[in-house]
Amino acid sequence: MTVWTKLSRLKTAEALTARLGELEIDLPFDTEMQVGPASPLAQPLETGSGSIGNRFAILPMEGWDGTPAGLPTDLVRRRWKRFGQSGAKLIWGGEAVAVRPDGRANPKQLVSCDESTEALASLRTELVESHAERFGRTDDLVVGLQLTHSGRFANPQGQPSPRIAYRHPVLDARVGVISDEAILCDDELDALVEDFVAAGVRAGQAGFRFVDIKHCHGYLGHELLSAVNRPGRYGGSLEGRMRFLRSVVAGIRARVPKLGVGVRLSAFDFLPFRPGEGGVGSPEARSPGTRYFGADASGLSTDLAEVHEFLRALESLGIELVCTTAGSPYYNPHIQRPALFPPSDGYRPPEDPLVGVARQIRVTRELRSQHPGLTFVGSGYSYLQEWFAPVAQAVVRRGYADFVGVGRMALSYPELPADVLAGRKLQAKAFCRTFSDCTTAPRNGLVSGCYPIDPFYKRRPEAATLAARKKET
Repeated sequence: MTVWTKLSRLKTAEALTARLGELEIDLPFDTEMQVGPASPLAQPLETGSGSIGNRFAILPMEGWDGTPAGLPTDLVRRRWKRFGQSGAKLIWGGEAVAVRPDGRANPKQLVSCDESTEALASLRTELVESHAERFGRTDDLVVGLQLTHSGRFANPQGQPSPRIAYRHPVLDARVGVISDEAILCDDELDALVEDFVAAGVRAGQAGFRFVDIKHCHGYLGHELLSAVNRPGRYGGSLEGRMRFLRSVVAGIRARVPKLGVGVRLSAFDFLPFRPGEGGVGSPEARSPGTRYFGADASGLSTDLAEVHEFLRALESLGIELVCTTAGSPYYNPHIQRPALFPPSDGYRPPEDPLVGVARQIRVTRELRSQHPGLTFVGSGYSYLQEWFAPVAQAVVRRGYADFVGVGRMALSYPELPADVLAGRKLQAKAFCRTFSDCTTAPRNGLVSGCYPIDPFYKRRPEAATLAARKKET
């Protein structure tokens, strides 16, 4: 079994360059960091949602620590305050918020409803106030809210309750779909459009500058993009598969015209993977008739022709903000969040995680080069650890992306953007090492957080429970 080189061992530019050569991949990085106002990462950018003061973005992550009613707890408020203290000037969604209770991916995910609007507004206010306290100004801070329905991966009561766009022979078996009753019919999707629009209205009332209509990671919006065999108004051609997004955008524009709209998009998807020999990820056999958005006929490489068409449609809709990501955490996480260590329900990486990072950067670069009217936020950087900042600076300086997204790293080291911009020595002990406990813990019913690195979670009683369950598996 191949053992991939730990990134922490690549301590020099020469060592990293040699490793990239061995892998035959291109990963841009700068050997000298610029600090202060001259840094590429410190440059402001004017967008339709407002002036954004630098090129760092905090990415939305799914929380497992709200109340059963979908309201924020002290743990949620702590996370949002830390996002505000990070120094990033773009907060892309805070975290995934379900537009109705049955759309939650877990029983403690936040929900947008009339009862939660005031609480979501308070979350945003606390984030902005924590940012002001540390950095003195907020006129260049833009905060959005990600709206979602988990679709195939809905689990609102602690057991799978999938609602799907179409039947899939491999994924159906994984979530327990046994009949067409799980398919959302066109009338149900019409009603769900109204739920998204209502959630957008509430987001505007709560003070958010934009909403993200989530189209990534195997959730409903993303699954609709591959519904080529679905009959009716929401399937078939790309126009039909985008009908849901177009309808949501039209509804939001009609009711809250000043609210910006963004899309977080899995710009490519691959076949589902499973643990194979030695626990290493192995692709499932290709099922006749299945499609993976942004993938070629093999299901294991990219084909971006339809993705470009999708982005042209976004431009025609006046959507400017696009956050690129890939795949799904449920069936091919190695392309979505490159990591050396798998979560408890995952598999060992079938490729060096650097390959996954480089793939996401390459795809975002290609998309941005052909769609200069869009503003791109890239993902997949946390695995880079000590090389995060050198790669981030090179990506922005070369115009491969407009913003660098901080995902899992924001749980272990939220101050990374501020430290990079100030030229302070980075805290190596705080780097996300992709141990995947932030996924393993929720998969075992525990609250989300960085248990290996964040002292706050190290001291919590769940840490001992998590350690015991990891030992068992």
